[in-house]
Amino acid sequence: MSQFGFFDVSGRLESLSSCGDPLQKLKELVPWEDFRPLIDQAGLDPTKQGTGRPAYDAVLMFKILILQSLYNLSDDQTEYQIRDRLSFMRFLNLTLADRVPDAKTTWLFRDTLAKKGVVEILFEHFSAHLTHSGYLAQGGQIVDASLISCPKQRNKREENKIIKEGNIPEDWENEPNKLAQKDVDARWTKKNGLSYYGYKNHINVDKAHKIIRQYDVTTASTHDSQALEAVLDSENTAGVIWADSAYRSQKIEALLAGKMIRSKIHHKGPRGKKTERVQRKNKP
Repeated sequence: MSQFGFFDVSGRLESLSSCGDPLQKLKELVPWEDFRPLIDQAGLDPTKQGTGRPAYDAVLMFKILILQSLYNLSDDQTEYQIRDRLSFMRFLNLTLADRVPDAKTTWLFRDTLAKKGVVEILFEHFSAHLTHSGYLAQGGQIVDASLISCPKQRNKREENKIIKEGNIPEDWENEPNKLAQKDVDARWTKKNGLSYYGYKNHINVDKAHKIIRQYDVTTASTHDSQALEAVLDSENTAGVIWADSAYRSQKIEALLAGKMIRSKIHHKGPRGKKTERVQRKNKP
């Protein structure tokens, strides 16, 4: 098989554009440089990462977080998809010859922003730009959560005990470089019999444009329903919400009724079984 040439890549990108590549539209729609001052507030070193390597551009890294949220990708999946998908490369202004931030770099960037309280501000500005450009939240809201795995810490049992108590091991505080590489907020959870270590990405997209309107990150052990109120979008023009059965409870139904939002959250059936009655209720 022959290797890709410049004109092969160019032709493929033209084909993607003719199909209406949504990332190309998003790239042109949002003034990305407007986010740089907000990212600078997090105090990220403009010349080096914690490992001493040259830093990736801050706006590039923020756009990677946008990709993660749009496609519900873990850090490892994000690295792979950027390397694999031409639409992702074009969105990030990367060529086949450019270095791609690895999963660890993405995690460090997001973790730094989160600790400084900048992530929420960035996404609020992102949503405001979309609304200003005419992409109003319409058609109702769709809420979902996905697991974001992060590197396992390989801590000692005593260290994990201290972390779970909300503290930091004393010897870590005396080694800032070591502490910078440690994630003291991630937690373990199980899904479909498999164990995961990391966080949950909770998003709210509008049904009309499938654009993220609200965003929240919790530890992986947090139940999906606990983050529902945090990601509700009061600006959506339609008072209806869709979500899977993990979000259905009497408390949530009462919350939605109080906000005049019609619930289309899936009903729960008997454990391990599907009944015709539940299937009828869960039809769109």
